[in-house]
Amino acid sequence: MSNGCVFNSHVQYGFINTCLKSLVIDRFGEETWDKLRDEARVQDTFMTYEVYTDDITMQLVTEACKMLDLEQSVLLRQFGEYFFDFCKKSGYDHMLRTLGGNLFEFMENLDSLHSYLSLSYKEMNAPSFRVEKNNDGTLLLHYYSDRRGLCHIVPGIIGAVAKDFFNSTLKMDIVNQIEEVERMGKKEHIVFLITPVFLDKDFSKRSLLKKSQNPVQKNHWGTVRSLIHPEKDKTLRRFEPVYPDNLCIDLKTFCNAFPFHIVFDEEVRQAGVTIQRIVPELQTRCGQLDQYFTIQNPKVTFNICSIRKFINSHFILRTKREIMPMAWKERPMLELRGQMIWMPLLRCMLYLASPLLRSLQELEEHCMHLSDIAPHDATRDLILLNQQRLAEMELSNQLERKKEELHHLSKHLEEERQKTENLLYAMLPKHVANQLKEGKRVEAGEFEECTILFSDVVTFTNICSECEPIQIVSMLNSMYLKFDRLTSVHNVYKVETIGDAYMVVGGVPILMSSHTERVANFALGMIIAAKEVTNPVTGCPIQIRVGLHSGPVLAGVVGEKMPRYCLFGDTVNTASRMESHGLPDKIHISPSVYHALRNKGYQMEERGEIEVKGKGRMQTYFLQRNLKVTESEIMGLLVHNTDSVRKMTHSGRDCDSQLPQYRAALKATQRLQKGDSCPLVPMKYGDSPTESKPPAQFIDPQKSSITGKPRDSESYGSLYSEKSSLDELTEESTPNKTDDKKPSIDKRRKHVHTRFCLLF
Repeated sequence: MSNGCVFNSHVQYGFINTCLKSLVIDRFGEETWDKLRDEARVQDTFMTYEVYTDDITMQLVTEACKMLDLEQSVLLRQFGEYFFDFCKKSGYDHMLRTLGGNLFEFMENLDSLHSYLSLSYKEMNAPSFRVEKNNDGTLLLHYYSDRRGLCHIVPGIIGAVAKDFFNSTLKMDIVNQIEEVERMGKKEHIVFLITPVFLDKDFSKRSLLKKSQNPVQKNHWGTVRSLIHPEKDKTLRRFEPVYPDNLCIDLKTFCNAFPFHIVFDEEVRQAGVTIQRIVPELQTRCGQLDQYFTIQNPKVTFNICSIRKFINSHFILRTKREIMPMAWKERPMLELRGQMIWMPLLRCMLYLASPLLRSLQELEEHCMHLSDIAPHDATRDLILLNQQRLAEMELSNQLERKKEELHHLSKHLEEERQKTENLLYAMLPKHVANQLKEGKRVEAGEFEECTILFSDVVTFTNICSECEPIQIVSMLNSMYLKFDRLTSVHNVYKVETIGDAYMVVGGVPILMSSHTERVANFALGMIIAAKEVTNPVTGCPIQIRVGLHSGPVLAGVVGEKMPRYCLFGDTVNTASRMESHGLPDKIHISPSVYHALRNKGYQMEERGEIEVKGKGRMQTYFLQRNLKVTESEIMGLLVHNTDSVRKMTHSGRDCDSQLPQYRAALKATQRLQKGDSCPLVPMKYGDSPTESKPPAQFIDPQKSSITGKPRDSESYGSLYSEKSSLDELTEESTPNKTDDKKPSIDKRRKHVHTRFCLLF
């Protein structure tokens, strides 16, 4: 438990911060800890045996009080209660239970526990405790600390100890608060009045017998002896010590038996032989003890009156460098740890001590040997045992560091894996990519109904001949970013881009009944978005041609290196012909698209019969507007109806007339978001597409004839997949349309390999 007091004026061990983190997570949740850590600007993990500055802990406490709206005294008291339980779970339970038989003895031995733990925690500078009994049964607990404001932890710890170990309830009040000027500066001295509210006198004894639920059996021979010598048995039960008339030990033997003892009052009266050899000045016995030593713990003034206040504490004395022999000038100063015993008859203080050495390395640094320590002194065994403990602590610390490194590496690896998967899913449909990762063969599949869109930039060849390449790249990038955004708004699949050509399909690889409406709305958005892209030659908005056609396709992965998800079929060719025979800023659609959109709120204009390359005469149409949705819905903009600037007119106007409203809506949205990026709002459709494997397997490619039909630059078929999950884009979909049954389309088994595949 003393780790809770492992504080000094500069650093403290990570055990405290770990406990504080555990408290916040257990009581308020992990999100609260993450927020607190960010506000305090501290790391997430603390090493148990590492030392950290006080500022980290104090900053955490301060920010926690603000965030949780608690007074510091309340938070620290809760921390004290939680810290006691945390120490028990951390392996200190048995040590704490054996510290004292009652609460008074427990508090009286706290400094001894701190002194023991200081062997392992070298940087530890724990507070000191002194307890007094009052005649009315109350206790006075004196708390000394180098820190101000942490005294409220003490009632939490002591209250938890009394309740758990001694089945008692206490009331603790601060009756005095003093700043004492000690040798190392000002020190906070708090006096607590401890009043028992409920006390179970027998509980402490019962708690020590938890190892067995059975009553303790009386020893057989003890029963026999009590029957034969009843008087002797009674004498043992009311034992009183017997002291000799004279001390049966001579001074020489005493000084050799206790080689590090010192007897002093105002001056040094007596010293052991080994300490005399190390500090030769002690042989003069003519000076005060504070001329040779300083008190390291407890931090009290070096006089008998102050020492008697802490008579139950372990005292650590350190030799002064100026009085040491020349051989010690380069060595670390020797520290002694022991007990102060007041001898009232002689009016002297006896200091029974041993050298404070934590390891064999420190023994060598002081040029000492185990033989310098008395054989009866447990310090010999303690040095050897602590050497092993320090090695275990170092190993534990290394394991903690490795664990933390592995945690960071695992987190970084997960981030990189997510980036890789996002990149892979941007190149292939998700189910196809997953099958390839598993080493499976991806079978081609047939889609009976889909809608394909092609677009290109009007006079793109002339633009390329008159501009620098970087201008072309900038123009295309600006246009394609807007188009890519629209694919997420309408949940359509971007197949590929080559140069100025852009290819999109609806209903592949995700089956959906509203594929024609989605692609039609996407096309309307393309016309609007393209007007926001500037022609680098003329400085005017660019013009694009868009063509749509619906029908069956075959889809599959082509190649092993740089695999592509390609579309095959006459539908691809027909869609590209619609684009190549279209007009600037017009959406040219085939009869199949016209029939699919009829009676669904779309206004279309008949173009008439035209000669289509490779198709002969064909009746075609122009898609003009969608009367049922607003322009903001088509563009996927977040629009508040209360903002008059953002009110969109229906797409019931010509595409040219929609530009001013789109620009105003876009600027208003950007002002709302205080940035350049607009929030993406997926458009709602009546169906809920689900990603699945292709519905039907394609016939063996080796048994089929796949021939390319060259075209000017209008046939495509490759692969692309948006980063965001297509399922997520339709989570909020609600039925708002009723799809009319589309007329059956001739399903021809004429497989056409697109030029896009040939290029790759």
